[in-house]
Amino acid sequence: MGDASTLGRKLFGDISPFTYAIAVKRQIIARQVSDLLRRTNLATTRSMEDLPVAVYRHNSLIRRKLGNVDVALQENKAISLGLAAPHIDGVLIRPGETFSFWKLVGHCSARKGYRTGLTINNNGPASGIAGGMCQFTNLLHWMVLHSPLEIVEHHHHGEIDLFPDFNRQIPFGTGTSIVYNYLDYRVHNPTQNTFQFRISLTEEHLRGELRAAEALGVKYHLKEQDAHFQAVGQDVYRRNKVYRSVRDKRTGNEIANELIVQNNAKVLYDHALINAPIRDEHSDMVPLAG
Repeated sequence: MGDASTLGRKLFGDISPFTYAIAVKRQIIARQVSDLLRRTNLATTRSMEDLPVAVYRHNSLIRRKLGNVDVALQENKAISLGLAAPHIDGVLIRPGETFSFWKLVGHCSARKGYRTGLTINNNGPASGIAGGMCQFTNLLHWMVLHSPLEIVEHHHHGEIDLFPDFNRQIPFGTGTSIVYNYLDYRVHNPTQNTFQFRISLTEEHLRGELRAAEALGVKYHLKEQDAHFQAVGQDVYRRNKVYRSVRDKRTGNEIANELIVQNNAKVLYDHALINAPIRDEHSDMVPLAG
């Protein structure tokens, strides 16, 4: 908690649109300088020939029902995803290299054809150029979680639940948040194997595949536990835990079981749209309101 001199004081970037633009530019330059000083070995080589081993595949539905969000923003997102996909498709992550989403995609501007899509601003839905691009890194993240690649930078919206579920395919809270270029999604390859992302779009899906030069000796499985909604006063929170199990392919024995993420997200939509029982503050089950 801040002292009396800082309470109620606005951050520099919150004073006006002009100061916000300055703050963003400062963050972008700081990331560029950081990469230069650290000499991060970023993955930049691409190959349009598939590596021989398919590690994991996943299809992400492009158009989902998101509350009362304008459907035009979903159509725009599809266009933006299509522009970004070729920059990631085929990239090789060789031993010792680090994959950076923004290093490959670059700045998504209107001049490059990117459209206005859904964004999250001040813990609520908003819109901006290339909004919805986090769906791309959501897909990459879900595939990476099924591999030995090491996640070295990951941001997500774990403190809020913005929209009721509609055709959810993966556990809540396993997504990502990105902002060019200071909120990046980065993955390091600590192995002696080479990995490759293959990305394509259909009319309905963003399709992803993680491939490798050599077969893996283990298999990864993610599971959600203790998923529930809980009322706290007048608010409702969505809570769950996601674990990753690692099994030896030869013996079938589990060799690791780790907690990936624990979510405690405030529900921001109408509680009557929650399609599940809600626990009260004392963990007893109570009927769904409405």
